[in-house]
Amino acid sequence: MAKYFDVHPVNPQSRSIQQAVDILRGGGLVAYPTDSCYALGCRMGNKEGLDRIRQIRKLDDKHHFTLVCSNFAQLGQYVQMDNAVFRAVKAATPGPYTFILPATREVPKAMVHPKKRTVGVRVPQHVTALTLLDALGEPLMSSTLLLPGFEEPLTDGWQIKEELDHQVDAVIDSGDCGVEPTTVVNFTGDEVTVDRIGAGDPTPFE
Repeated sequence: MAKYFDVHPVNPQSRSIQQAVDILRGGGLVAYPTDSCYALGCRMGNKEGLDRIRQIRKLDDKHHFTLVCSNFAQLGQYVQMDNAVFRAVKAATPGPYTFILPATREVPKAMVHPKKRTVGVRVPQHVTALTLLDALGEPLMSSTLLLPGFEEPLTDGWQIKEELDHQVDAVIDSGDCGVEPTTVVNFTGDEVTVDRIGAGDPTPFE
């Protein structure tokens, strides 16, 4: 059964966050809130965790996983950005955007797109998510919690606990959670494309 952590949306209890971090460091899979829906997350390099996310969401190997980082400075370690992309991404960070960019060698091979050598990255604007990332001290390998057969991502912690009680190791609920997935901006082609319009305003990238 998944552990359920009910944390304060403004001042998340450090004890609960640390317990969630311990689960992640032990190879666990956690459902956690962001500024654009809940996400499934596991520690970098946790290939079994990625396989579990694929199984829960019924994803193929072409799915772009996302590295969810605690701040903009962390992105440079995992993706390649020229000056123009650097400025564009920085202007929209933190926020409800996922950016598809060429991956560096620091990104675990299991989460890099097999043909394009790309990866999604984002920095959420959500207190609980950022507190979790800061306590972990590294990005989370993540994917939006959108279940097969559901038209919209799950946004209620208790519902997630009931649906995924035996498929995840912990659910973090802080009440406040966005209801739209991120806007996905792809910088890997000849031109910038908006691959999905979501919570973030796509106008700056169109």
